Amino acid sequence: MTLPASTPDTVTDARWRAVSSEHGIAALRHTHWLDTEPRAYDGAPGVWRAVDGKVVGAALRVDAPAASADDVVLAPGEHLDVGGVRLKAISREGAPALRVFDPETPGRTRLRGILSFPHDAAWALPGVFRPAAEGEINVIRSVDGYEREEPAVGTIALEVDGSPFELTVTGDPAEGLSAVIADATSNVDAYRFRFLEIDAPAADGTVTVDFNQAYLPPCAFSDHYVCPLPPANNRLAVRVEAGERITEIA
Repeated sequence: MTLPASTPDTVTDARWRAVSSEHGIAALRHTHWLDTEPRAYDGAPGVWRAVDGKVVGAALRVDAPAASADDVVLAPGEHLDVGGVRLKAISREGAPALRVFDPETPGRTRLRGILSFPHDAAWALPGVFRPAAEGEINVIRSVDGYEREEPAVGTIALEVDGSPFELTVTGDPAEGLSAVIADATSNVDAYRFRFLEIDAPAADGTVTVDFNQAYLPPCAFSDHYVCPLPPANNRLAVRVEAGERITEIA
């Protein structure tokens, strides 16, 4: 089995393992959206269908009949390993899908590292969290064009390179926030957008936005993820030279 090379030192061991391990982020080969009709899908042994929001597989052995003791039911988040391939169930607003993680997919075997901007403490910027108004809704658009609505959490007001911005954030203000961002490095020196985790704001709303913590979304490693895109106000018209940049491919 071909293994990815070690990543540069700018990425932690835990992050590299999460991406490059046998069934890690970069190993995703297919995402199959299911309906109630049993069908064979690329990369997945047996036949699969959706039943009551779950993923149901049958005949996972070549010599097994269509209905057999090999039938498996996976709730969203559950997985099954078959012949080196990991089969995982997910759900998007009740629509189930089967994900196929294959250690031999080129997205994993050709991955050599994650390239990052140099760490710079100057990119840890002060901001102020502003909770959303009651009943406010955000529309989340994914890379595949799918749109969904969710209750708005709020924004963080801050200055980046002397320009004022308000980042739309998700998460729980008591536990921690996150944002999807793009900037003037996107599609130039970095992937087209990145994810950013932000510590919970203080009681008065003050918060530190550390762009050194920006990291590549799963869809930077495989086209079969359905990552959320940055909302319009999170597309910064300045260069944010901090955090992870791009993948390094052999």
